[in-house]
Amino acid sequence: MSNTMRWRYGETNPVVLAVAAETVIEIGDLVWVDSGAAKPAGDLADQLTEAANQEAFHDAFAGVALQQSRAGDTDPIRVATTGVFEFACPSGTFQVGALIGVDEASSGTELENQVAVGVATPNLAIGRCAKRVPTADTRLLVDIVSTILYGGPQAAA
Repeated sequence: MSNTMRWRYGETNPVVLAVAAETVIEIGDLVWVDSGAAKPAGDLADQLTEAANQEAFHDAFAGVALQQSRAGDTDPIRVATTGVFEFACPSGTFQVGALIGVDEASSGTELENQVAVGVATPNLAIGRCAKRVPTADTRLLVDIVSTILYGGPQAAA
């Protein structure tokens, strides 16, 4: 996906995270921290199941990229750790407060960088639905909460 400012409202409580030169991050990417550096969701090593991928991402979830990092860039970027963001999602309906996680690509081997999906348990979630979606739609407002900074929606795995 191209750079898309997904922030809609609320305090973003940004942090500045390092990015390795070979890592490409676009504005709006869901990012996690690996060895002190930010990486997009799709860079997480495949854990063999969607739930395992979502849980591994949840455990290291930093937030949403507010800046891009092109290949070769070594400057740190700002990452929102809280706030309400609009993401694409598989067509569906959602209730306020529903648990939301990062979606897995159709290949089944990696996570999407900018797509959210409803999840069943807090240990898979990166936030909660912030606006009811009563009629099937492919857009969703998510109130994100960084796991590494604020403990995000989580239960013991």
